Amino acid sequence: MTQAHDTQHPGTALQIAQDVRAGRRSAVSVITGVIADMEARDTRFNSVTRIFGPAAVARAEGIDQRIARGEDPGVLAGVPFGVKDLFDIAGEVTTAGSLVLRGNPPATRDATVVARLQAQGAIAVASLNMDEFAYGFSTENAHTGTTRNPHDPACLAGGSSGGSAAAVAAGLMPFTLGSDTNGSIRLPAALCGVWGLKPTFGRLPRDGAYPFAASLDVVGPMADTVEDLRAVFAVMDGRAPDALPDVASLRIARLGGWFARNIDAGFVAAIDEVMRHLNSTTVIELPEAARARAASFLITAAEGGSLHLARLRQRAMQYDPATRSRLMAGAMLPSATLVQAQRFRSWFRTRIHELFSQHDVLVAPATVGPAPRIDQPTIMVEGREVSARANLGLFTQPISLAGVPVLSAPLAHPSGLPLGLQLIGAPGAEAALFAVAAELQRAGLARCTPLTMGSK
Repeated sequence: MTQAHDTQHPGTALQIAQDVRAGRRSAVSVITGVIADMEARDTRFNSVTRIFGPAAVARAEGIDQRIARGEDPGVLAGVPFGVKDLFDIAGEVTTAGSLVLRGNPPATRDATVVARLQAQGAIAVASLNMDEFAYGFSTENAHTGTTRNPHDPACLAGGSSGGSAAAVAAGLMPFTLGSDTNGSIRLPAALCGVWGLKPTFGRLPRDGAYPFAASLDVVGPMADTVEDLRAVFAVMDGRAPDALPDVASLRIARLGGWFARNIDAGFVAAIDEVMRHLNSTTVIELPEAARARAASFLITAAEGGSLHLARLRQRAMQYDPATRSRLMAGAMLPSATLVQAQRFRSWFRTRIHELFSQHDVLVAPATVGPAPRIDQPTIMVEGREVSARANLGLFTQPISLAGVPVLSAPLAHPSGLPLGLQLIGAPGAEAALFAVAAELQRAGLARCTPLTMGSK
């Protein structure tokens, strides 16, 4: 695994901001160092698609000038971050990982959540790799290549926000932005061993983020510590963070049934340890999880296919072949099928909300096990090998249907590769998830260990 090195890690987001605000480091030195590090090391991981060098350095110079004048540059002063390549960055073309959009004019303004972060002193330094149009769980892109897992470059990083997770895991930057429709934050966060948050549906503005399936899409952060994740989410949310409840007061349950099958034995042991620490022996079942996964899949396919149908009729061959075939299939789904899926969705949402009348946090695996190899992109489900790209969302897709917040917490696995735990809350109850995550981090049961410069 990783090895110590004498080159300084850029630090957590809150550490960088404290140093820059106190004058111990300049924002320019932080940003130029991060850009140099990306240029030197990302060739191994392929997490970055574009570096916003001149614009980022200019923004850093402005922050240093504000500090010199005694002005407050914001709570994230000088903190570098990257964005999944579906967020608008003023002056850049938003491609959503596709050739199809490369001829579009540059964005005239930042996406809303990006603007909120930069208003508090954070600096967007790069766009990050993704599955084309966010349709995939592996960040294998015919146009921009495959993002490799920093913990083992022979393995997948997960997707579709794989570049975002890998950039944090590689220690290139302390936080990044991704999007999650059926698991696209939670899965790569789990496989790369970083913290990730899928917020409550509708809580964060999606203005300036290229859509996939509008009735499921959310945007959210990934970070190297719970504290960074919470601070970044608060800025994206545009309000002060909610107070954290006492973990001892929370009613915590483990999801069994669908979420207890097909799991790697080492993962089961890790979850057992977490539940012991949280002093919970409660196991409950989420009704009709398999149907929930199917409904989420169908709604995503239909909405994505509908969004792209006109362009597919004109420029189908410009799409990544794997994306093209699924979008076309989604566009051809019978309307009656979609109606049935939406009816089930309403029923399922009611059932999961009923669970939250008796429980505050539900615990479930994010994946069946560690990251699959790139040259053998399969996972075992029901005793047989199936495509990782299509099936990594086994445990994330059902939860997506209800629109509830989910925090992905990084766990260790005997193989040395990371795993991820889904902490699931009621709508608007992100604070409960942060409280449990902070306790698991404090106890050493969940933690991100980014690679440092010069590491493997």
